[in-house]
Amino acid sequence: MASPQHTRKRILDAAEALFFQEGIAVTGVDQVAASAGVAVVTLYKHFGGKDNLLREVLSRRLEAWTAHWDAAIAGADSPDERLLAIFDAVETFRAEAGPTQWCCFLATASERPTPEDDRADPVFELIRQDTRLVTERLAQLAQEARCTDPATVASMLLLLYNGALSSLLRGAPADPLPLARNTARLIIGSLTSAGI
Repeated sequence: MASPQHTRKRILDAAEALFFQEGIAVTGVDQVAASAGVAVVTLYKHFGGKDNLLREVLSRRLEAWTAHWDAAIAGADSPDERLLAIFDAVETFRAEAGPTQWCCFLATASERPTPEDDRADPVFELIRQDTRLVTERLAQLAQEARCTDPATVASMLLLLYNGALSSLLRGAPADPLPLARNTARLIIGSLTSAGI
């Protein structure tokens, strides 16, 4: 008999694959349960419903992504390289993560309407948390790299990051991460106090 943790992981793995290969809206809990080899009642016992399941999938992805980014930053040998490490982290994360069409957070944001009237939405809160993490960390790293306007540099790199992730879905340009990294290097070079 499988342990509850093993069963939970199988359900999360199946949900992640289906949500981000087939689409969140079109994937039902019965399909996830069948793919995981469990009864629908078991899925509900572990997660309570599709929204909770999606939230747990995203939470797990955010934790894994953050670990990759932490490692890429730790392996960088200069403030500029630490700022550029986001693109290295995408490469290592994609190499290790299960197959998906593109960024799970962008995919979720594209399929779910923004909550009205600031209503609580735990799934959307994870999307906001991911955006805050990326933006705040890029701004801190831009400050450490002596960028003259860290918030603007962070916004520019977030735009490049989002564009590179979207290009992975579009398939063009074919290898967007090195292009995004090189473009980011130009931005950093033009907006650091050392370059003035």
